[in-house]
Amino acid sequence: MVGKEKACRECRFVIEEGENCPTCNSTSFTTFWRGFVVIIDPENSTLAKKMGVEKPGKYALRLSR
Repeated sequence: MVGKEKACRECRFVIEEGENCPTCNSTSFTTFWRGFVVIIDPENSTLAKKMGVEKPGKYALRLSR
C-alpha cells in the first residue's frame, strides 16, 4: 500500500514515509500541499536558487495549513 506524500514545512521537500526530513532534519510536515518541482541539478538551476534548494529531489511549490 502506498502512503500519502507529505511536505516538510521548513524546506518543502516531499517524502512518502519517515519521521525526519532527509534534507533539513525537521519533524514538521503537512499533507496539504499543491504542485511540485523536481530539482535534478540544484547548482545550475535558477529555480532551485530562488527556492533556496541545495539538494536534488521533489519539492512542494505551495504549502497550506
